[in-house]
Amino acid sequence: MNFRSPAIFIASRPHGETAAIARLLTEQHGLVAGYVAGGRGRQLRPVMIPGNCVDVELRSKSESQLPFARIELLESRAPWMTEPLPAAAIQWACALTVSTLPERSPYPTLYSALGALLTAICHAPSARGWLAAMVAYEAMLLRELGYGGAKPDMASDFAAQFEAFRQLHRPIRDYLFADNARDVMAARTALGERLARMND
Repeated sequence: MNFRSPAIFIASRPHGETAAIARLLTEQHGLVAGYVAGGRGRQLRPVMIPGNCVDVELRSKSESQLPFARIELLESRAPWMTEPLPAAAIQWACALTVSTLPERSPYPTLYSALGALLTAICHAPSARGWLAAMVAYEAMLLRELGYGGAKPDMASDFAAQFEAFRQLHRPIRDYLFADNARDVMAARTALGERLARMND
């Protein structure tokens, strides 16, 4: 796997003293993982934030080897990670994506939809401007992974959007996570609690 591409930074985990394993969503290659030397260092720490738009170059010597990744920041979501509601939404969207998509399987529509969702979260004046996009992304992910379901009726009314969000909780939990739902779904529950306060 050798390529260079724009990507959405989805998640990372520590590796060794200063390195990290990055997970990124690309349009043509789907979800990919790469070893980032110095990924936890001062220079790359601002780049390794979920939701960031990055340029990634992946290089590997064999198909079975974890590729080495070089990552450059294109657009930062960091300013919104200090705001509780946008941060909760970005964290949930990225956790959902990294926990459900198979690696190296392209989903170009999901890539585009996630990019649009993250842009909406960061630039809409409130959740009223992006909740419909969140529900649409969740429903699209369910369909793309073979769990069907009709497209939600996205009325402009926030209460109706919140109800559509609430109704997707069970199918996401039961179909996408089955026996391993608790940790990941906690991020959706936290987001739902913040949205519920807006809906009251």
